[in-house]
Amino acid sequence: MPGPGCPGDRAGSCTQFSAQEVPVPGGWSWVLEARHMNKIFPQGDGGDHAAGTEVLPGGEGHGPLCCLRRGACLSAFLLLLLVTLAALIALVTILGRPPRTPGAQACVTPTNRTGFLCHDRRSCIPASGVCDGVRSCTHGEDEDEAMCRDMPQSLPRFLVARCGDPSSWIYSDQKCDGTNNCGDCSDELSPVTVCPACGPGWWRCPSTVFPYCGCIPRILCRDRVQHCSDWSDEYSCPGP
Repeated sequence: MPGPGCPGDRAGSCTQFSAQEVPVPGGWSWVLEARHMNKIFPQGDGGDHAAGTEVLPGGEGHGPLCCLRRGACLSAFLLLLLVTLAALIALVTILGRPPRTPGAQACVTPTNRTGFLCHDRRSCIPASGVCDGVRSCTHGEDEDEAMCRDMPQSLPRFLVARCGDPSSWIYSDQKCDGTNNCGDCSDELSPVTVCPACGPGWWRCPSTVFPYCGCIPRILCRDRVQHCSDWSDEYSCPGP
């Protein structure tokens, strides 16, 4: 399409060029110049843009450069994320996973006493066997330095029982075992401790012998030695 009197041409001359007119909704049309393919001139009646005004595709204030910058930013962010993830994986591979130390767990021994569960999750040793200087667990976790450093504070709570004297303590499996472990029988008698009745191998009586409190072993009955304050071990106890 010839364009005499085109805007920007000098008087008396006008450069001829061809253009393609593309209709768009709203009565507008875009004229694509063959000479300047990067410039788009809107044509129409009563438009807000005068002929010859450059408009970038994508709407007002948005152009290919903006879109390219957005794409570059997104790509850079994804690349940074991948690099960070790869670095973390490499660090874990080099240093290895941190050792997993299971916490101390309670168990019940074959004699129905409180015990310490070894890390093999099969061996259950008596509570009084922890920190006694003998490695009872396969890996020695019952003699762990951190656990045995400041007893009883460093011991798990389930391993400790308090006596009538708050400053005294015993292992939890020594409570209600028939033996005066606290020295004042507070681990065997109320009100500090409530224990079940004497077991099959015991005779209930007020003991006169220090090692025992409310029960004595039946093996001591009928031995012609007083072990109960009421002499019931010699006159009433049927013996072993």
